[in-house]
Amino acid sequence: MNYDWRWSVFLDVSSNGVDTYLHNLFVGVGWTLALSLTTGFVALTLGSIVAVMRSSSSVALRFIGTVYVEVFRNIPLLVQMFLWYFVLPELLPKHLGDAMKQMAQPWGQFIPAVLCLSTYGTARLAETIRAGIQSLPRGQAQSGTAMGLTPLQVYRYVILPQAYRIVIPPLTSEFMGIVKYSSVALTIGLLELTGQARAMQEFSFHIFEAFSAATVGYLAINGCVVLIMRSIERRFALPGMMGWKAKIKLNGSAS
Repeated sequence: MNYDWRWSVFLDVSSNGVDTYLHNLFVGVGWTLALSLTTGFVALTLGSIVAVMRSSSSVALRFIGTVYVEVFRNIPLLVQMFLWYFVLPELLPKHLGDAMKQMAQPWGQFIPAVLCLSTYGTARLAETIRAGIQSLPRGQAQSGTAMGLTPLQVYRYVILPQAYRIVIPPLTSEFMGIVKYSSVALTIGLLELTGQARAMQEFSFHIFEAFSAATVGYLAINGCVVLIMRSIERRFALPGMMGWKAKIKLNGSAS
């Protein structure tokens, strides 16, 4: 294939006539980080609440939590993105719908993207955290109750702190996934990293350079996620539980 490789294209002036493609890619990295961090925080918070509902003794709470998880986990993310961006403003009262449509860019795309990715991420993180809750011995909750704690206090002070420490490895994968599926936001016009790479290749016709840069960007971001989560795991993982890095001898006995 006769392809004209030219890495200096990153220093060319972009389609806006002011900034270079390299500058735009860094702006895209910034929006990817903003979208991923906001989504991660919201999804972890709401996912914890849904996980508690899913493991609750209340039939009504379990039903609500289950319906939420199954609905948002089983609808394709791209469809959800379009629903939040195109359909939600039409379902809201007229003044709220018009306000969403008239938000200045890129906030008009960023807010629906956060709503979409957060609701989707909540369903996924809820199942991860629920698995951590259910892996704990029943005696943990019973001990908290015996000490006079209310059910909410048992979850807050006894169950959830341990569950989080158990599921650090799968949480790492989920946070990395949030970074990766944030790229779906380009479909509604948010120029995050993938969106900037796509814009670059459309105007410069240097598709390999553009998406090579995007690849490096995602590798760097998720590499940082892995390093941070490994540091957290080493500090907080529970001995003898998931996330505890045991040294095993070749003969199979623990060292």
